[in-house]
Amino acid sequence: MSSEKSREIQLLAAVIIPVIALGGVIAYVAPATHPGLGYTGGNSDGMESVVDTNTQFALRLYSSIRDFQQGQNIFYSPLSIFLALAMTYEGARGQTASEIQSIFDFSADDVTRRSSIAVIFNDLNRVSASYTLNIANALWIQQDYRLLDEYLDIIKTYYSGEANNVDFRSATEKARQIINAWVENRTNNRIKDLIPSGNLDPLTRLVLTNTIYFNGTWVNQFNGDETKDEDFRVSTSQTVKVPMMRITDGKESFNYADTENLQVLEMLYEGGNLSMLILLPKNNDLPSLEDTLTLEKLNQWQNELSERPVDVYIPKFNFTREYYLRKCLEEMGMPSAFSPSVADFSGIDGTRNLFIGDVIHKAFVGVNEKGTEAAGATAVVMKSTSVVPSHGHPVFRADHPFVFIIRERVTGTVLFLGRVVNPAQ
Repeated sequence: MSSEKSREIQLLAAVIIPVIALGGVIAYVAPATHPGLGYTGGNSDGMESVVDTNTQFALRLYSSIRDFQQGQNIFYSPLSIFLALAMTYEGARGQTASEIQSIFDFSADDVTRRSSIAVIFNDLNRVSASYTLNIANALWIQQDYRLLDEYLDIIKTYYSGEANNVDFRSATEKARQIINAWVENRTNNRIKDLIPSGNLDPLTRLVLTNTIYFNGTWVNQFNGDETKDEDFRVSTSQTVKVPMMRITDGKESFNYADTENLQVLEMLYEGGNLSMLILLPKNNDLPSLEDTLTLEKLNQWQNELSERPVDVYIPKFNFTREYYLRKCLEEMGMPSAFSPSVADFSGIDGTRNLFIGDVIHKAFVGVNEKGTEAAGATAVVMKSTSVVPSHGHPVFRADHPFVFIIRERVTGTVLFLGRVVNPAQ
């Protein structure tokens, strides 16, 4: 078989499964230590750079998704995609590497990039009695397909990625089930059948997987007895009835900011290290808010937050979203990785036989009186508002479309990003 023909039929696959679950049963708890992650160095400048580039990528991807998801809810994990593509980038070379770097703004300095990612990985995985947050990586390799020892060492040392052999060639369905079982185990069974039948075949050579699992509860929980059905204004011409949660006794304080066009509310999770930041536009002007979503603006709004009593109204909601990101990523600037005749992932296996077929991301989020539950999965396959005085407190009434961000507060790392256009969707 010619090398060109071989390029056309071989695949590089990556699967990323981010999960948040609050107030639910934890099916998987990562150990206190991660023996595969041998690196604990790094520097603060490098970490800040990784956090900023992850946030910038999250906002660029949001802008791209909203272009073809008009009028729909959005939810995804930028960190999971970021980490999966970082592992893929480790094996990219030439133009392919340059294009991926242009989207994710990875540091070209290998030591800075890898050590910073490793330190963030360790920090986010730190055991807490207040919440659970775990991240895991794995490689699934065709049992007779050789990857470069250097690549495997990088993934193990800096990403704590375990390497597993499966048989895509003669036991494709079994390999798919093994990977899906690994995914389900780390997502509290929220993501089932991540890789549908037919997405792997005997020519699959590699699948990269990343999981994120978070379990926590609100610091200020809502009283379920106070939740009542109210109108949510989807648009000027459409309203839907949704269960609206509320805290209006004037006893609870929140981090809150009020600008000319926006209300910002931070809902803390137990432990105080993680929170949900809700951006509620005034005058129902969600598009204008989305147009101004930048790293600089996010930092500005966060710096304006101050603790004070607030009357809070937030709808309960849950929804699932799935995205095929190949087109987004190509248009954002990395077409070569998806081209069999151009892709260069020779840093993975020493050949130019691998390319990315597609990037599939699936995510679920549920917000209720106790907290938040969410599950998400990505497969990279190589096949708020008017302010009405009440008790003299600001009123944060999220009865119209808003954007929300789940983040780690110490570093500012964005774990999940989404918008609610219709809680009943």
